[in-house]
Amino acid sequence: MGITLKQAQTAVQAAHDKALEMGVKMNIAVVDSGANLVAFIRMDDAWLGSLDISIRKAKTARFFDMPTGDLGKASQPGGSLYNIEHSNGGLITFPGGIPLKNSEGQIFGAIGVSGSTVEDDHAVAEAGVRALQGQ
Repeated sequence: MGITLKQAQTAVQAAHDKALEMGVKMNIAVVDSGANLVAFIRMDDAWLGSLDISIRKAKTARFFDMPTGDLGKASQPGGSLYNIEHSNGGLITFPGGIPLKNSEGQIFGAIGVSGSTVEDDHAVAEAGVRALQGQ
């Protein structure tokens, strides 16, 4: 079974709380196991351009079942996945997207965050992941 709305909202809320704590304005998206958008928030005054990026980060993490930053490492010039970001209608290959696993360890969705540095994006996404661990 894919992620439920309640679980997606839990991840989004935890990520939102982390963004508030860090003082950053984020777009936060959660997709299900089929990479369909389940939950999304745009914090007040978060960059409009990051709206699409957050959703694409979540989808990318689910399409390849790995953090987007890891995919980015493999897609550098000379890497085995060089230029992969041009596939699937456009992928995001820098940090901020992370697969979500259920209590059995199966990937059932992904979270994507955008609106600050990639380090901040990743930290906020990780808060969403931690909120679902053990559920």
